[in-house]
Amino acid sequence: MHLAYPAVLAALLFCVGLYGVLARRNAILVLMSVELMLNAVNLNLVAFDVWLRDKLHSGQALTLFTIAIAAAEIGIGLAIVLAVYRNRGTSAVDDLRDTAERPDDDGDDGGSPEAADEPAPDEQPRPPRTSQKAEATA
Repeated sequence: MHLAYPAVLAALLFCVGLYGVLARRNAILVLMSVELMLNAVNLNLVAFDVWLRDKLHSGQALTLFTIAIAAAEIGIGLAIVLAVYRNRGTSAVDDLRDTAERPDDDGDDGGSPEAADEPAPDEQPRPPRTSQKAEATA
């Protein structure tokens, strides 16, 4: 068997997955693209294992470990995406920047717990943050 055929196919799969990770905005499609990249790696591992005629079949064993890690990654990734979707109402990756802590919030106001519920007198209330899609449609 020629090694070039599975290697070219794996390179094409990896490039399609890389494009999906870089160009997609939906988190589920990004996860699917990562899976495509992992499958390209699996194809390379098995192809090189067959080409080298390894007695221990270490390429195939590593492929099984990669499949197990990919399954765990999808389970955890989908749980995170569903939690974000329930809280935010969208699964767009661009809108996840809003979940980061703002630079002016240090998390320690130094006051009593009762004072934490009401804003300080010199602070202006912040307007609610909207996504770029919501601003474009408004």
